[in-house]
Amino acid sequence: MKKQSFLTRILLGGFLLANTFLFTSCEKNTEGPKGSYEKGVFVVNEGAFGKGNGAISFYNPSSKATETDIFYSVNNRPLGDVVQSMTIFNEKAYVVVNNSNKIEITDANTFKSVGSIEGLKLPRYFTVANNKGYVTEWVAFSGNGRVSVINLANNTVTKTIEVGALPERLVVVNNKLYVTNSNSNTVSVINTATDVVETTITVGDSPNSLAVDANNKIWVLAGGKTAYNSDWSVDVAASTAGSLSRINTSTNAVEATLPFATKTGSPNSLTSNKEKNKFYYKAAGKVYQLDITATSLPTTAFINRNFYGLGVDPNTNIIYGALAGSFTADSKAIRYNTNGTAIDSFATAIGPNGFIFK
Repeated sequence: MKKQSFLTRILLGGFLLANTFLFTSCEKNTEGPKGSYEKGVFVVNEGAFGKGNGAISFYNPSSKATETDIFYSVNNRPLGDVVQSMTIFNEKAYVVVNNSNKIEITDANTFKSVGSIEGLKLPRYFTVANNKGYVTEWVAFSGNGRVSVINLANNTVTKTIEVGALPERLVVVNNKLYVTNSNSNTVSVINTATDVVETTITVGDSPNSLAVDANNKIWVLAGGKTAYNSDWSVDVAASTAGSLSRINTSTNAVEATLPFATKTGSPNSLTSNKEKNKFYYKAAGKVYQLDITATSLPTTAFINRNFYGLGVDPNTNIIYGALAGSFTADSKAIRYNTNGTAIDSFATAIGPNGFIFK
């Protein structure tokens, strides 16, 4: 009996020791915080044109803490001239710097620089499909623009695809890349398997933004063409009204178009809520909300304020509006709940134009 009791104690002790080691090992392998910017809201700030003071700000909704220029704080150098947009993919932030003709790449959690894509021509917006990067480029202020295809392994351009004039925002649906050509009335559709333009869709004049709804259909917001007289007053007769078009992504046919009532207002910045059943956009210095089942555009503003940038948090549906300010000093952003009531505000850098939620 004594021998059996002794053996039992040995086995029990070994079992406890093994489990203690396993538990300790698991504790040591537990992943800690990835960086100061692991979760929160990034704000894209253009800066003043020609000054090279574009920036990315960061706001923590939990602590209410704000940093106005995280790239400079981490890397001890400025991002560059006119920070246009930012996209996060595979824990990397791709920051498009328009007038510096580059994309700066950082670790999305620490914002430490890890590389760049150089030699672009007036780049605007970036996305990823089939593990390749795609960036719209104006190339020049007249003539057709292009989409450059990026090898994300070595950050080099592997191909350029000619599209329409002044290509802007882009979105991927069913491995097809839809590109708004803002100085025309078209959307270019690129097959991301072949990187060739498959078709071109006609929409309203000056399409500037697009979003996908809950039915996997694309809505394209066109600002309308604004014509000017010799004294730079608006030539209303020669101008065209904006419109919102819905594209069936199975057929690429425009199945509905909602026209704006006036030729002024330049509607822009289409974005959706978390459920993708409501859209928000700016027009005539106000923010409007549209249900995807609507058959006409709203006439009453959702938020009666003129914003330079607009975004909706896909996690909370909180609405963010950025004030342009004077482009000579830091500005701010205001947050709104889902009924359009202001919650609070926070500081940004110069010229905030958009938000990225993480």
